Amino acid sequence: MNRELNRRDFCRAAALGLGVLPMAGLAASRTLKIGHTGITWPATPPGRTLQPSPGGGRPVDPNAIEQIVKDIAGLGYYGLELFSWQIEGMEAHGGLGPLLDKYKLPLISAYCNCVLTDPARRKDEIQQMVRWGGLIKKYGGTVSVIGPNGVKREGYDFKAVKTEIVTTLNEVSKALADIGIVGAMHQHTGTSVESQEETYAVMEAVDSRYVKFGPDIGQLQKGGVDPVKVVKDFLPLIQHLHIKDFNGGEHFVGYCPLGQGQVNIPAILDMLEGRKIAGMIMVELDSSRNMPMTAVETAKIAKEYLQQQGIVFRASSAS
Repeated sequence: MNRELNRRDFCRAAALGLGVLPMAGLAASRTLKIGHTGITWPATPPGRTLQPSPGGGRPVDPNAIEQIVKDIAGLGYYGLELFSWQIEGMEAHGGLGPLLDKYKLPLISAYCNCVLTDPARRKDEIQQMVRWGGLIKKYGGTVSVIGPNGVKREGYDFKAVKTEIVTTLNEVSKALADIGIVGAMHQHTGTSVESQEETYAVMEAVDSRYVKFGPDIGQLQKGGVDPVKVVKDFLPLIQHLHIKDFNGGEHFVGYCPLGQGQVNIPAILDMLEGRKIAGMIMVELDSSRNMPMTAVETAKIAKEYLQQQGIVFRASSAS
């Protein structure tokens, strides 16, 4: 399928979708500050093979990381979220700090995968999460987004491991709190906490003094859950949020640029308006093969849509 044709089709759809609001007038200005995660950008440039990291962790391409920071800063987003392995991998290249300083973009959070279901791994998982939490704090961040481990959903027995999930979340989040980082449980499709039943069961059982909620509204929609209801029901616990849209299309793992899908984003922005949270609302769009547009183009569409919802962006700080 022709990439340029795909890009034109996507942009045309975006223009049609975004063109409705200006005709009715822009929404009143909101006070919410919006950041962006780095998942949409390629982790490695095409055709390039990375050398093993000296520390034994997953290697990163510092040029790819810089492109993420540069693009997000250049569009006026207020903050950045990366994967924990990206922050850790940058330690072998002088650390993330110089890029954050160069582009004047603060790190807010990191997405940290954590095995919640296996008690035999709990001690090691806590140590790893604290190590990552230390790196988040080192670069000015405040939130560890706790991503549950993946499971084979067919035949998965949530009830059999619920206690282990809750215990690990409690202990991990308490350990993170001890170093000044907020642990935010992040439900996710294909993992040990996916469905509405699982999400509610976990969040109603955890020690809410330490375990906070960082939902992904696009993941909820994809999983057949009403994200507006979930956000409303757990609003006091929400300290971070991924704002994502879903249309079930062939690109972006079924997700889509903001305003082109089924998620009632304005209703969620309404509920979050005026609330002070430890983290930030983060625009996110999963990458996929043969994306019909670049990551920065999707971030531009999201920005335009959010501006029509009354979101104000900062002046570009990219060099």
